Amino acid sequence: MNLSDKGKIVRISVDAMGGDFAPTEIVKGSVDAAREEGVEILLVGPRDIVESELRKYDTDGLSIQIVQASEYLVEGEHPAMAIRQKRDASIVVATKLVRDSKADAVVGAGPTGGVVASALTILGCVASLSRPVVGGVFIGLNKKMVAMDLGGNVDCQPYQLLDFAIVGIIYAEKYLNIENPRVGLLSIGAEEGKGNAQNQESYPLFKDSGLNFIGNVEGHDLLSGRADVIICDGFVGNIVVKFTEAMGNATARWLEKNLSGKIADEELRALTMAYIAETNPAGALGGGPLLGVNGVVVVAHGRSKAPEITGAIQQARYAVETGLVENLKVELEKAHQAIENRKEQ
Repeated sequence: MNLSDKGKIVRISVDAMGGDFAPTEIVKGSVDAAREEGVEILLVGPRDIVESELRKYDTDGLSIQIVQASEYLVEGEHPAMAIRQKRDASIVVATKLVRDSKADAVVGAGPTGGVVASALTILGCVASLSRPVVGGVFIGLNKKMVAMDLGGNVDCQPYQLLDFAIVGIIYAEKYLNIENPRVGLLSIGAEEGKGNAQNQESYPLFKDSGLNFIGNVEGHDLLSGRADVIICDGFVGNIVVKFTEAMGNATARWLEKNLSGKIADEELRALTMAYIAETNPAGALGGGPLLGVNGVVVVAHGRSKAPEITGAIQQARYAVETGLVENLKVELEKAHQAIENRKEQ
């Protein structure tokens, strides 16, 4: 049984209607999480739709409730406008459960902009952070590398990228046990002058920050182990995530084509599935926390299926149990104060 700091079973609200495979895979993954993780699940969505899915499973002994929401967000809607117009949207209702202390965390598989907008509007950003950031480990081939931002902020100022770096460092130290993490700025070349205007303006800010900044890193460094925390805006980060997923799937198909008949079918299938799991952003950890809001919010990949939803719920449970939000607030304040002290010297 998993208990929160308050001595209660961790209660997680899940947007049952978020993601490409909702509600089928979301409900299945939530049922599995309730069984495997010992958490209480609040499935949020139109009651008739969610109940229809839930009836497919044996839920005896599991703590699962349905919370009514008459609407839900769809891809293509402007996030901020959608949550204003759809006040009873599933992600809005699920996030309010956290605000009202009826849930310890919320999990949503998209649209990402809707999850972020709901969190910002309802929970608010922590005082010492300019914007929340979507990030964490996103590829199984390098589970000791944190990338920020992965899609939450498509346009960023240099000082915001520095905030993302501070958050990444805290995440790497507290949750990956990496001492003094090395920070790299994702660019098109290692030299200081390389990159677009955003990178060129950010470089001196990072250099003078007192962080363990190793300079620019390139795309191949996402797997090289050169940096522990890699920083980019959400526009670049989201493209990287989706390219990684596509490359994994394409390579798996290539392996099936070229190794078919050369090794046993069962071995080939196991090989390709293992490779897809290692290169699929959704499969690396199931989801990543939205860091910098006043509550635990985990953003799952939009293409998540049941195992990834279970993984995202596991991430949410872990964040609650380890006091992620409070730790982040404390460490952010310390980091910002240290940077200000250096400026005065």
